[in-house]
Amino acid sequence: MKGEEKKESINHPTHYGGQQNPYEAIKIIEALDLGFCLGNTLKYISRAGKKDHTKELEDLRKARWYLDREIQKLEHKALGEKIIKSTRKVTSKK
Repeated sequence: MKGEEKKESINHPTHYGGQQNPYEAIKIIEALDLGFCLGNTLKYISRAGKKDHTKELEDLRKARWYLDREIQKLEHKALGEKIIKSTRKVTSKK
């Protein structure tokens, strides 16, 4: 029995929804192809207070950290694309 408990805590932990739950965090992350940062955002939100009820706020702060990181990545990408477009306009006028 102990081996089964250990395996379950690795493969389909209850704090992430469990194997029978169609909304288990990993299933949603993979179905939506969320990638690392958004996947971790969803993971920490879905487990907040379930893995350790004393760390609910910590889980939500971790989710926010990953979400902020994804937002920064997209902002930097958008800024880079804007710089490239403006550079093309300048060089095409020559």
